[in-house]
Amino acid sequence: MSFEPLLDVPEAAELLRVHPKTVQALARAGKVPCFRMGKYWRFRKSALESWVDEQLQSSQQSRRVS
Repeated sequence: MSFEPLLDVPEAAELLRVHPKTVQALARAGKVPCFRMGKYWRFRKSALESWVDEQLQSSQQSRRVS
């Protein structure tokens, strides 16, 4: 079994192309898949990619409905 390396806030921000403070705010609000290790937020790249796909699908569906 292989272990997926975890991303820290700056790496997650780079992946999502947003400011690190935005990633921290999303994490604190529970809006992005993450977990805490001590005082640090950690992210799985695969979970972030799935989350982005879900966000895109839901925004496309909401445009179709209206």
